[in-house]
Amino acid sequence: MASSVEVNDDAFLDQAIAEARRGLSEGGVPIGAVLVAADGTVLGRGCNQRVQKSAPLLHGEMAALDSAGRLPASVLRGSTMYTTLSPCAMCSGAMILYKIKRCIIAENQTFMGEEELLKSRGVEVS
Repeated sequence: MASSVEVNDDAFLDQAIAEARRGLSEGGVPIGAVLVAADGTVLGRGCNQRVQKSAPLLHGEMAALDSAGRLPASVLRGSTMYTTLSPCAMCSGAMILYKIKRCIIAENQTFMGEEELLKSRGVEVS
């Protein structure tokens, strides 16, 4: 059964890119992410905070998950992570843990993350 909600992947990727630009403007690594529920609601957003906060775990995807706060598993289960760079093993593991359904990646030439792992665990990657 198809969803009645039409999601505009490009618009959410643009928001992830805006997060990456924000991180760069703060002197950080320009990687951003936006977590979006199945109904198109933005749940969380963030940029890589490794430099700004000396936080080795706050990659863009982890920052987006963190900003989403504590949500029911049912909300996260059907969500999509939009990210500006192919996700690393840690971020991919978090997506698998929370059963995020889709991962839309802006770029994977600079860094090829764990896309095959995500796919092998049922995450739609594009």
